[in-house]
Amino acid sequence: MTSAWRHLRRALCLETSSPRTSKLCPSLSPDASWISGTKLGLHSKPKMPPCDFLPEKYQSLAYNHILEIHKKHLSPVATAFFQKPLLLHQGHMEWLFDSEGNRYLDFFSGIVTVGVGHCHPKVNAAAQKQLSRLWHTSSVFFHPPMHTYAEQLSALLPEPLKVIFLVNSGSEANDLAMQMARAHSNNTDIISFRGAYHGCSPYTLGMTNVMAYKTGLSSGMGCRSTMCPDVFRGPWGGSYCRDSPAQTIRKCSCVPDCCQAKEQYIEQFKDTLNTSVAKSVAGFFAEPIQGVNGIVQYPKGFLKEAFKLVRERGGVCIADEVQTGFGRLGSHFWGFQTHDVMPDIVTMAKGIGNGFPMAAVVTTPEIARSLAKRLLHFNTFGGNPLACAIGSAVLEVIEEEKLQENCQEVGTYMLLKLAKLRDEFDIVGDVRGKGLMIGIEMVQDKMSRQPLPPQEVSQIHEDCKNMGLIVGRGGIFSQTFRIAPPMCITKPEVDFAVEVFRSALIQHMERRAK
Repeated sequence: MTSAWRHLRRALCLETSSPRTSKLCPSLSPDASWISGTKLGLHSKPKMPPCDFLPEKYQSLAYNHILEIHKKHLSPVATAFFQKPLLLHQGHMEWLFDSEGNRYLDFFSGIVTVGVGHCHPKVNAAAQKQLSRLWHTSSVFFHPPMHTYAEQLSALLPEPLKVIFLVNSGSEANDLAMQMARAHSNNTDIISFRGAYHGCSPYTLGMTNVMAYKTGLSSGMGCRSTMCPDVFRGPWGGSYCRDSPAQTIRKCSCVPDCCQAKEQYIEQFKDTLNTSVAKSVAGFFAEPIQGVNGIVQYPKGFLKEAFKLVRERGGVCIADEVQTGFGRLGSHFWGFQTHDVMPDIVTMAKGIGNGFPMAAVVTTPEIARSLAKRLLHFNTFGGNPLACAIGSAVLEVIEEEKLQENCQEVGTYMLLKLAKLRDEFDIVGDVRGKGLMIGIEMVQDKMSRQPLPPQEVSQIHEDCKNMGLIVGRGGIFSQTFRIAPPMCITKPEVDFAVEVFRSALIQHMERRAK
C-alpha cells in the first residue's frame, strides 16, 4: 500500500463519527473472516477488519523441528508467550501472520518496538538501497547516513540536548548513560524506581527493579531503588493524578490543580535521598511511563520536583525513552516533555529503528566532554550505515504519515473505550496510559486490588490470541496487559481489539461461574 493511500485511509478512520467497520478495502487474505477451531460457546467471535496484504505461503522449518532446535540450541530461559508459542512468518504494518496462515492484529509491536508498522514500504526501500551501497565501516570512518541521521535526530530534541552517541540496544544505551552520569558528577549512587526496567546488562540490572530480572549474583553496584509513585497500586492516589484520559477509580479530596498523592510520594523520595544514598549522587533514571511494570504513570508534577531534588545533590537526570519516545504518547514527541522537565541525558532504542538493532544516548556538550575526559568510548556497530539509513526513514515516516497525531487521536479513543470495560467488569481494576501506550491491570476485585492470579491472566491472554489479537503482559505479578500497537492503527481496528478483549473477559467470567 502506498504512503498516500495509507494516509488517506487513516484520515478517513480518524473521523469522529460513531465507530464503524472499515469498508475501504476488501481483504485479499484467505482468512478474512478469521475462523479458527476455538469455540466461544454462545458468543460469536468478533469479526476481524480486512487486510489488503496477501502473505507468502510458509515453506520453512516444520513447527516440531523449530521446537527441537529451540530446546537444544537456544536459551533455556522461558520467554515465549502462550502454551503453544506462535511461529510467526511474515508481517505487514499492524498485521502478523503465523506459519499456518492465521492473521493477527499486533497490539504489542514486538515489545513496543515496531512503531511505523511491520515491513513499512519506505523503511524497506531505504534498507534495501543502503544494503546495496555500504553495510558497515565502524565509526573510525565517516559516512553520510550517520551524519544525516544525527542532524535529523538532534533537530527533534531541545537545547542543550544536542550530542548523540549511537549504540545498538536500550541496555547498552542505559549502560553508557550510567557512565556519563558518574563521569560528570564524580559521584557513584544512582537512583531508580521500584518496578523500573532499564536493561539486563550487568550494570543496568542494578537499576532494573522487577523481581523476575533480579539475580543473586553481584551486579549494578551503587544503584538504589525508591518507591514508585503508582497512584493505582501504591499507598496514595486519587481522581486527578495522571496525565491520561483515564484516571483511577480511587477517590480523593484533591482539586484538579493540587495532588496530595504527589506530595506524599515526594516525601518518600526525599527519604531515599536522606537515608539510602551518599550526600552527593550521580543521577536519577526514570521512564516517563513505566513499561515492563505495566504502563505505570506517576502523579502530575512528580518528576519535575524529583529532578530538582536530584540536581540539588549534584546528580544528573536521565529520561529512559526506550519505550515512550518517537511520538508514541501522542501529545509530545518525547515522554519527558509530558512531564514538563528537561533531562540532562536521554536514552532511546526500540522504536528508533522500527525493529532494527539501534539505540542512542543524547546529552549536553558539557556532559559529553566529561565522558570524553574519562573514557575513550568506542562502538564497532554504533552509527552503522544501514542502521542510520533505516533510522532516517523511520523519522520521515512518522512525520509524513502524522503518526504522532494518530497516537493522540486513536490512543485517546481506545483508552475511553477500554475505560468502559473497567466499569463493566470487576476484574478490570485499572485502565491507564497515554497515546498508544496503555495498561489494563487485572485484579481479583476492585475493592482489594489484589492481582488476578497469573494462570487466570494467562487464559485471558490465550483467548485474545485465539481470536486474532496479540497483546503484551507486564507488572510485578504479570497482572497487567500491555497495549502498544504500531502507531499506524485505525479506529476500526481498535473497535475489533476492544470487542475481542470484552469477549475474552466474558469467557473468563463464565469459567469462574462454573
